[in-house]
Amino acid sequence: MPAEDPGDAPTQTCENGINMGLFLHCSLIPALTIMGALSFLQRRGRRWAVDQRLPEPSTVPGTTGLPLDVLGSLRNRWSYGFAFGAVSSSVMLLFSREYMPFPLPPWAKVIVYLGGALEVGIAYYPFFACLSTPCRLVGPTLGILYTLTWTVVSLWDMVTCPAGRELGKFQKPILRWPSVLCLIFLLGRFTHILVKAVRSNLRLQNDEDLDLMLQNHQAKYVQVLLRGRPPPEQDSVSKGEVKNWFERNVYEWDPYFKFPNRMIGTSIICFIGLYAMTVADYSLCDYAFDKLDRLVDSLSTLAASCNTTNNQFAELVPQLRKFSRVARDVWFVTTIFASLTSVTYTFHVLVCYRKQLKRLWAGQKSFIPEKFHSPSSAVSVAAITRYSGWQIAYTMWGYLIVHFVQFVLGLLVAYGLVLPIQQGRGLEVLSSLGMVILTLGMVIGLVILQIVLVQVFFLQEKISPTDKQKPLALNNRKAFHNFTYFFFFYNVMVGLGNCVIRLVASGVLGTWLVSRIDRTIVQRGYEVLDPGYRTWIGMIFADHHHSNPVMICFCHLLLAERQERGGVTPSQFNTPTACVRGMRIRQRWLLLYTLLRNPQLILLRKSCPPSRLSSPQASPNTPARDTLRVGFALGLRNGWSGAEEAAVDEDNA
Repeated sequence: MPAEDPGDAPTQTCENGINMGLFLHCSLIPALTIMGALSFLQRRGRRWAVDQRLPEPSTVPGTTGLPLDVLGSLRNRWSYGFAFGAVSSSVMLLFSREYMPFPLPPWAKVIVYLGGALEVGIAYYPFFACLSTPCRLVGPTLGILYTLTWTVVSLWDMVTCPAGRELGKFQKPILRWPSVLCLIFLLGRFTHILVKAVRSNLRLQNDEDLDLMLQNHQAKYVQVLLRGRPPPEQDSVSKGEVKNWFERNVYEWDPYFKFPNRMIGTSIICFIGLYAMTVADYSLCDYAFDKLDRLVDSLSTLAASCNTTNNQFAELVPQLRKFSRVARDVWFVTTIFASLTSVTYTFHVLVCYRKQLKRLWAGQKSFIPEKFHSPSSAVSVAAITRYSGWQIAYTMWGYLIVHFVQFVLGLLVAYGLVLPIQQGRGLEVLSSLGMVILTLGMVIGLVILQIVLVQVFFLQEKISPTDKQKPLALNNRKAFHNFTYFFFFYNVMVGLGNCVIRLVASGVLGTWLVSRIDRTIVQRGYEVLDPGYRTWIGMIFADHHHSNPVMICFCHLLLAERQERGGVTPSQFNTPTACVRGMRIRQRWLLLYTLLRNPQLILLRKSCPPSRLSSPQASPNTPARDTLRVGFALGLRNGWSGAEEAAVDEDNA
């Protein structure tokens, strides 16, 4: 009799354990209480018509929390990311039996899961609301109490009831330690915010936690552009700075760029999800191959009980035992490589986001298909809402698909190369491998031979000795026609093999890059059929229009200039003086823009007398302001596609 499977034994109940599903249901009451309290402490910036009918409009609650700022906020980026990391354990709890209090029919489970997703969102919303609320004393205090409750309950459940059906004695600590670590980080973050708020109220330090329009790194980026330096990514090279190994081969830090909280939060959830997926994958693999070993043992016992000379089971048992051993080893190795591949893709998506966004800032769109150069506004905004969820789903599915592909390739290598060499058939393998290499070498050699013959005999000589290559002009036309005729039959035979290679390479590459949402996996011209790539393009265009440093700095200076002039209100724009000033600003701006687009017109303009330039009555800020406007116009021409809109915006300002 085969040994009893310990995984099939019923799970032991924990007397001191906590039902996390029931705790999640009960946490809705304090979560809604915190959300309501913070809403009434925060005024709504935009008034509605119904507010005028209320006796006290100031008591109307506002909107609390910014769980995932779609406009690319740079405040509390890591805090938001770790807050989403804390959600991961409850998301996995939705699909467990612990969440269901009693058995339900299959059709009802779907509705319960949809409602459970909303319940998890409400239960974890206080984390984000307490991070983003302007009430810097009440918000962190409530955040500390709520986070401390979740941390204590999670730790108590892990310590008192660590076992599980899938991973054995320490299932909960293995799966939940990333979420508990995120909760501990949030607890420290709320404490830090509260201490800063108390010190600020006691006048012991200045309140520097302000959500400014122009960030420090954006101002430095614009300063580099105005000074005429190389692009920021090449600035260190121009200074002669020596890069270390990490910057040369892995990642180079950019002081002029910061990732928004959307990208950081999505990446953290991807890492935690990959960790949970890898652990579950390994445990499932171990369980499946243990079952296969027991099946082989049963077949071996059955074969031993049969006394016939022609026993098929006796021949099948060693093959199955060898396959089980090889497949287990290959699956374990490919699990490591698939995990590393998915983690690398997650980092590479961040690098591509920075690279492509900075290209859009510089006005470069050549890396995007032409049909996507002007996406609609609705598509771009909708792409922002879809990106995070789709990126996480693509990463999870990409891990499974890449793992399966690597497993199949590993089995082919093991049975085609490793096992024959271990069995002493190395020469046979080398001969077969040599035939394959020889065939591929002949195919590649024929292709190279055609290029060399055309280069030597059928192209005219260089027009100038300094040319890098010969011109595209034929020589020896009759010989070229005969050359094409005789190579026609060879190319038919070569094309058959190339067609198969192209199909295999396309399939392997498409499945290998399925989690790369920043790159399309369809052929050129069919990018519309790739919804993930369309989401990526819409997202980076929306971020480009809302986070362009040149545009943000330009708007910042317009607001600062308006404040310096005395805070002109919108009602003052209807006066004749304001209209004349707006017309003069518009004329100057359009003149500057026209001269930048047509530099040859500068020579035809009337020059300014030197005495006027050296007049002591001139404002000392005039040359600097003119230089600033010229520099910003250059930056707008090179780095912002909305220069025409800027002229209208300055007229309105």
